[in-house]
Amino acid sequence: ATFTALDDRRAAAAVAQTLGILAVTLWAAASVWTWWIVLPAIVIVATQQHALFVLAHDAAHYRLFSRRGLNEAVGRLMGSAAGISMCSYRVIHRLHHNHLYGEVDPDIALHGGYPRGKAYLLRKIGTDLAGLTAWKTFRYFFGAPAANAATDVAQRPLDDTSPALRAAARRDRWGVVAFHVAAPLACFAIGGWSGLAKYLVLWVLPAVTVLQAILRVRAIAEHGAPTDKRSPLRAARTNLPGPLARWVLFPHHVNYHIEHHLFPAVPHYRLPELHAALASRGVLSGGEVRTFPETWRRVYARRAA
Repeated sequence: ATFTALDDRRAAAAVAQTLGILAVTLWAAASVWTWWIVLPAIVIVATQQHALFVLAHDAAHYRLFSRRGLNEAVGRLMGSAAGISMCSYRVIHRLHHNHLYGEVDPDIALHGGYPRGKAYLLRKIGTDLAGLTAWKTFRYFFGAPAANAATDVAQRPLDDTSPALRAAARRDRWGVVAFHVAAPLACFAIGGWSGLAKYLVLWVLPAVTVLQAILRVRAIAEHGAPTDKRSPLRAARTNLPGPLARWVLFPHHVNYHIEHHLFPAVPHYRLPELHAALASRGVLSGGEVRTFPETWRRVYARRAA
């Protein structure tokens, strides 16, 4: 009960942190509008779009705010800004938790099969940075994840849920579309063609390039090259990152992934405490708890013969 208790002030602080960094970065880049400001701004915006994903993930688990209406409103808004349907993701994500590494796990297409060698991973990250995989990501978050390559099982999770959740997902998807029609129109109305160009460069470009690489690397760090797919202590991985990796890949304590799979009712801001409690009791002994460099070397390795 201690670990699952929701604290609205801590949730609000996390939301304010992400939105504040975004606001300052976008304001600075749009005001100065020179390449030496715009290029780092694109990277920073992508990291904070990723942070929006993580907070929407907490909301999808009903773990952001204690009041259900506030949880849904903030979760949908952050998801919409990042281009995802939080309510559709809620339905998809249950399959990942309930069937980790099973044939209906919708995330295997992203993290399965590692290690595959250095060239394969770099090629995949290159296609992400080129914007060639973004459509797959947004298709996933709209409720149509890719088929499991090993079994060719098509994923249609929205067909296997309650009418109420299907209706909520449908409304939310239209909300995402409305947001991304209104945003460029608003930028054009305020700043003309220059305003529209800034929106495309500072919001759309990070979302379809740098963000895609971040999502891939984090997914692989969490589940790639596991030591035992049958055990939740080994099929998921807790990463212990340095400051830079934490900023880019693991915002809002998302690195504590074993803990999240064992206890998904624990909100993100209590995961460090949960990690310490589990470690002190020996629960994590033998589990996939690694520094990020150790994880990277593992997923970067040559494919086993």
